[in-house]
Amino acid sequence: MYIPGGTAPLFSTVLMLGIPAKLAGCKEIILCTPPNKNGEIEPVILYAASLVGITSVFSVGGIQAIAAMTYGTKDIPKVDKIFGPGNQYVTAAKQMAQQLGVAIDMPAGPSEVLIIADKTCHPSFVAADLLSQAEHGADSQVILLSDDERVIELTMSELEKQLSVLPRKNIAEKALKNSRAIVLHSINDCIEFSNEYAPEHLILAIEKAKKWLQM
Repeated sequence: MYIPGGTAPLFSTVLMLGIPAKLAGCKEIILCTPPNKNGEIEPVILYAASLVGITSVFSVGGIQAIAAMTYGTKDIPKVDKIFGPGNQYVTAAKQMAQQLGVAIDMPAGPSEVLIIADKTCHPSFVAADLLSQAEHGADSQVILLSDDERVIELTMSELEKQLSVLPRKNIAEKALKNSRAIVLHSINDCIEFSNEYAPEHLILAIEKAKKWLQM
């Protein structure tokens, strides 16, 4: 397992990968994660690892970690499969590992979310959901679609308020430069746009959302 730990220690990923590994009957599960600025592994990652029964944890990140798990080193064993997200360099390294016979989960791209919102939405919730993905990385993209210009205005206002106190404000601001809020004629148009865009995450903040699921 590769767990990012630089700008944001993703302890949730330890659970999302570790629990399925245990359910699959994996007897040896190793975890590589970069140290923090103090040269230590984030305690929350170690705690999550202990909860799910990780057998070994190594303080190494980036493409070095992927290479170590691919080839094996004196301390880090060669693995059969590598799972976990990372930046574009980690993704490239995982693709290289796959060519060398090590299975990977997938070559993940930048984080993204598309939200379709109508007049029944809570603009503060929509803004929070947009920022939750924008703060992942400067190359993230978030898209807001609505059939109501007022919804866009209220959400943008709320987004500015929340952004001002966001710990990862600098990263989110860079992502927002690549992001868009768009008013379309109808929710049906918004759905068609989403189907063409094919976002990683889709949120329907609209009335009777379930009726749109088949479109």
